[in-house]
Amino acid sequence: MSDFCTNNLINPNWEKHGYIQVYTGNGKGKTTASLGLAMRALGRCWKVLIVMFLKGGDDYGELNSFRNLSPEISKNLNIVQAGLDRIVYSDNKTPEDEKEIKKGWELAKKAIQNDEYNLIILDEANVAIDLGFIDIDEVAQVLKNKPEEMEIVLTGRNANPKIIELAHLVSEIKPVKHYWDTGIVARKGIEY
Repeated sequence: MSDFCTNNLINPNWEKHGYIQVYTGNGKGKTTASLGLAMRALGRCWKVLIVMFLKGGDDYGELNSFRNLSPEISKNLNIVQAGLDRIVYSDNKTPEDEKEIKKGWELAKKAIQNDEYNLIILDEANVAIDLGFIDIDEVAQVLKNKPEEMEIVLTGRNANPKIIELAHLVSEIKPVKHYWDTGIVARKGIEY
């Protein structure tokens, strides 16, 4: 069996500059968009790190999909869950939540500083910052000093103005209409 990445080399003449992307807003699809980008990058043999802040547990369809990628592709992917198996809001956050999130941030920060990946997705980082689990000034400093060729994506509601200012691309996903408003609950395969 031939090695997928040996036969699918990244174009050596591509623009060698990585950008900071932000997917924010109250609409559905921020994580979904970033994971689509991860699949695209993996298909070009990029090394990808996904840090899922505030998302512990095992009941995510995307995790099942990523676990079943071919060995040639999955060797370039690292997924870290930095959260407990629950939803965290400002009124129910705990020291255990903070510990998990800070552990994930330290790992992400080290990966950025050591230039270990082509693409790093910091899923729900905006929420972790907004809830005070990760220091905004530290995140801003790390992003300002990221390796030139590294692409970094931050997802989640309430993106901090400092992050928006640093970003090269900001997509705000706004809800126009959502079936949740009619009482439909989260569905496997669609919301998780």
